[in-house]
Amino acid sequence: DSPQVVKRNIFPKVLNDIILYYIEYFSQIMNEKNSLGLDKCFLDLDNPFELFKIWMEKAIKSEINDPNALSLATTDKTGKPSVRMVLLKGINEEGFIFYTNLKSKKSLDLKENPQASMCFYWKSLLRQITIDGVVDKVTDQVADHYFNSRIYDSRISAWASNQSEVLQNKEELLRKIEKYKKKFSNQKNVPRPPHWSG
Repeated sequence: DSPQVVKRNIFPKVLNDIILYYIEYFSQIMNEKNSLGLDKCFLDLDNPFELFKIWMEKAIKSEINDPNALSLATTDKTGKPSVRMVLLKGINEEGFIFYTNLKSKKSLDLKENPQASMCFYWKSLLRQITIDGVVDKVTDQVADHYFNSRIYDSRISAWASNQSEVLQNKEELLRKIEKYKKKFSNQKNVPRPPHWSG
């Protein structure tokens, strides 16, 4: 006699059970609310800066790269929008801090229209935060403190790189890097360029 072929439906049933379990589990988790009727991930905090810090701490643990990366949108005096990625380098009760070349496109936009919008997106957390407001320069003391904390090559690049300007070739940039390395050979004493701040 030839062996009989028995069709088994055990795996599809188990798979369906797993899928249904996760659907029910995530539905339960995602529907949990705080005292304000919002998703429980918003916690019960009156201070949005504190909530941001908590979310950022979670993002640092779960994001693969640059949890402090954000998209920064600006507009020029004609209203033409422009957006780019920058890195958050500080936060306090006055706002969120990023640093840049003051001759860059974003800085020139902000001189014409200081209104800007930034957006953080953390895929691993399924969360995003959008922040709108007016951008002001930090004090020289704050900018100096952060600039001096950067590694030597990063401080040299702030002098050598003409951000947002056309670069003729790679050699041009390398020559400028060597020029400023000779000028500021003392790695502990590289002043902050006047055109670089936060």
